[in-house]
Amino acid sequence: MPMEPPGRAIVKPALAGGMLRGEGIGRDLVAGLTLAAITIPEQMATARLGGFEPQLGFLAFVAATIGFALLGASRLLTVGADSTITPIFAGTLATLAAGGASLGTTAPLLALMVGALLVLGGLLRLGWVADLLSTPVVTGFLAGISVHIVVSQLPGLLGIPGGAHDVVGQLRALGQHIGAINPISTVIGLGVFAAMLVCERMSARLPGALIALALATIAVPVFGLEARGVAVLGALPAAIPQLPSFALDWSVIRQLLPLALVLCLIVMMQGAAVSRSFRDPDGADANIDRDFLGLGAANLVAGLAGSFPVNASPPRTAVVAETGGSTQRSALLAAAIVLALALAGGSLLAKVPQAALAGVLLFVAQRIFRLGTIMAVACQAPAEFGLILLTALGIVFLPIEAGVAIGIGISLLHGVWMTTRSQPIEFGKIEGTTIWWPPEAGQKVEPTPGVLVVGFQAPLLFANANSFRQAMLALIETRRPAILVLEASAIAAIDYTAAQALSGLVRACREQGIGFAIARLESVRARAALLQFGITAELGSDHLFHSVEEAVVALRQALPTGARRPDAPIVRA
Repeated sequence: MPMEPPGRAIVKPALAGGMLRGEGIGRDLVAGLTLAAITIPEQMATARLGGFEPQLGFLAFVAATIGFALLGASRLLTVGADSTITPIFAGTLATLAAGGASLGTTAPLLALMVGALLVLGGLLRLGWVADLLSTPVVTGFLAGISVHIVVSQLPGLLGIPGGAHDVVGQLRALGQHIGAINPISTVIGLGVFAAMLVCERMSARLPGALIALALATIAVPVFGLEARGVAVLGALPAAIPQLPSFALDWSVIRQLLPLALVLCLIVMMQGAAVSRSFRDPDGADANIDRDFLGLGAANLVAGLAGSFPVNASPPRTAVVAETGGSTQRSALLAAAIVLALALAGGSLLAKVPQAALAGVLLFVAQRIFRLGTIMAVACQAPAEFGLILLTALGIVFLPIEAGVAIGIGISLLHGVWMTTRSQPIEFGKIEGTTIWWPPEAGQKVEPTPGVLVVGFQAPLLFANANSFRQAMLALIETRRPAILVLEASAIAAIDYTAAQALSGLVRACREQGIGFAIARLESVRARAALLQFGITAELGSDHLFHSVEEAVVALRQALPTGARRPDAPIVRA
């Protein structure tokens, strides 16, 4: 994809990507019909997960699809009610509703706040924010969310009353009603779950959820299951989009703002992952910042339509890609079908068993529980497996937004910890060459009296500046070299704190009569930092070299007669 010319707006809607030219209409038609078949049961189930009427899930999908098509870049990405974020805001909105706030007001307001933050993120080009969470932390987050989904759906699956919104409270309520389990409801829910598993194994194009939901709905009147205690949705009113009446309550906004920030980060993370995983048919790289604009518009339109926050959907986007979709026409066609059902299909959904929707969500929960990744991390990186457990436990046993915040903090602390572990490494000169290299088993190095070459294989930042300075001074004290060269090929950046430490090293070498130089500082950012913080002037631009050997030769020539110490140790790998 060519770069936008200077001065051009960054908004280039997905609608323009072949859609207006009429390309691939047949493929988009097939993809749209398949997407609608999969979306209908999923959006109903996700809305129920958040405590909303099922038809509000339809409205969320329609509004989100229109919003993303207007501003988003991806031709394949689909947006709508999402089981990853719905449990996060459901508890907070329920708490506000218990305190007198209207769910019909707070949910759209939250969507508008999330949308505004996403649009701001897109305009500020904050696509890099999506990379702040490590894979173990994301895996733990999804595992915790899957536990919430399963526990929240057990009452519907078992046909017994539910309890509180937290996991412990829900399990306690289940224990109190365990004797009232309806086996027919359980069979229906598990049957839907099994049917979806089978259909997924056969082909991703098979709308297993719709097939199973239709069969379960037909079974209700045929076998008189309502008389046997099977709970059904009942007649649903038409989901007519309407502008909510917002009575701005600043106390409510203050309570929603931290939640909106958490949701914004998760939507950024998931949206970026989907955009990168499913590239446009022309193979162009994902434009994450523009997709943030599209996701922001999706949430804004959802909020204005009276719905709740929405997110990018990996499985639905996969369906569009696998069925040959090439533009946002696929999602818009699916939205038209879903809207028609929302407006006129309330009676068609009246006999849908609640246990069937629970089965749909159980399937979603097992999909986001990444067992393969968990096992791989446990085997290959036991320390990072601890990150999965900590994040999952935080999500399960704390308020979800608090658990998410802990997960984000753990991810960032893990990154800082990895940076602080970096230590200077002595390099040796490979025998018969001019190459200076870190130590390797069996590698022969040449004696280099009085020369100490040290590499630092991480960015020089506040987190490791002090340990870098102390380690370098300790090496000087131990080796007492005449020449010290810092091999800086791996130093990608230098901040102010680290620059002060480097400046102190330069002064220490000067005071001890040690020739000091920096070699192979390849990073443009790091070189600019040396200039900005005055290190280049203090060291001298003639002490920056393209290779270690060049630096060693130049410093040797610059040493005063007799300055080389014959008793200086030999640097070995």
